Amino acid sequence: MNDIKGKDDIQHLVESFYKKVIPDPVIGHFFTEVAHFSWEAHIPVMVSFWESILFPPGTFTGNPMTKHFALNKISPLQPPHFAHWMQLWKATVNELYSGEVADMAINRATSIAAIMQHKMEQG
Repeated sequence: MNDIKGKDDIQHLVESFYKKVIPDPVIGHFFTEVAHFSWEAHIPVMVSFWESILFPPGTFTGNPMTKHFALNKISPLQPPHFAHWMQLWKATVNELYSGEVADMAINRATSIAAIMQHKMEQG
């Protein structure tokens, strides 16, 4: 199995992940009912975000925390939601890729989820 090598692999990873998320009974509603956004617009933002995380400096601009705080006000993000998001992310990465960058994608997501969960709990 190959490692994540660049933007095309990240695109494949992000699209594969959201194919799992959208119908998911635990967190899917955040993406389909709570956050009303265009998938055509959201996927490129997520690809840019992960490209910046995995292959700095990248092209991502913005503040993901702001968006998640707004989402949290509408429908609270609870620890089980973060844990489930991580479970789906890790499974998707591991199904598609293996190697140093794939491991980094999981480790960075774990850190991001922990920080985001902590900040949501603090208000």
